Order: sequence, then C-alpha cells, then structure tokens
Amino acid sequence: MKLLLDTHILLWSAANKLPANAAKYILDETNQLYFSPASIWEIVIKVGLNRADFQVDPYVLYSGLLDNGYNEIAITSRHTLAVSTLPDIHKDPFDRIMLAQAISECIPLLTSDITLFDYPTPIILV
Repeated sequence: MKLLLDTHILLWSAANKLPANAAKYILDETNQLYFSPASIWEIVIKVGLNRADFQVDPYVLYSGLLDNGYNEIAITSRHTLAVSTLPDIHKDPFDRIMLAQAISECIPLLTSDITLFDYPTPIILV
C-alpha cells in the first residue's frame, strides 16, 4: 500500500520514536512510503523558529528519507488547486497541501492529527 506520511510521522520515524500503531505501517516492507516537500519546508521553517519539537537537521532528514527508500511526491498545480476544494476544517497550510496531495494521488495520509480525520479523504489515524 502507498502511504503519504505527515511531518510528525516523518520526524518520529527519523528519531526512532514512532508509536507502535504507526511503526507497523512504516516497518511493513510491502508499503511504499511517500513524503511531501511541504514537510521539508515546514521543518525548515520551524527549525528556523527554534521550535523544540523540530530539532532536526532538514538536510540530514531529507537525505535519510531518500537513502531509506522513501519517495518524494512533488507538489503540482493540480495539488494546489485541490486545496481550494477542501472544507475549512484545518487551517494549517502544510497539512492542507498534504491532504490535497493524498486526495489527488489516491494515497492514504498517515497522521496522528485527529483534526485531519474529519476530512473526506483516505486518512489513517495513528
């Protein structure tokens, strides 16, 4: 199964701090794992703001994701246009573009954000 991982899942995966219910998806070698450039952008911004929950080198994280077989889904105009069709449930622009990518690409979004579960899209809440 293809899975798009949200930013916190990526951070937890890189730090080997995944909750057990998320680890089962990440460690399942039959799953294809994807990440969005929006996650890398979010990490760069929040590292620059010295956020305590974003203490990672984004360059190392990005290289590690690629080295470990994660696939990057480019953000396209189709994805950005799909954001306009999303109900106004969640305000975070990073999460909204990832939702639009998940919908457009028919790939479930793996997340721990309960608010995202309210969207009519393939969400796997862990």
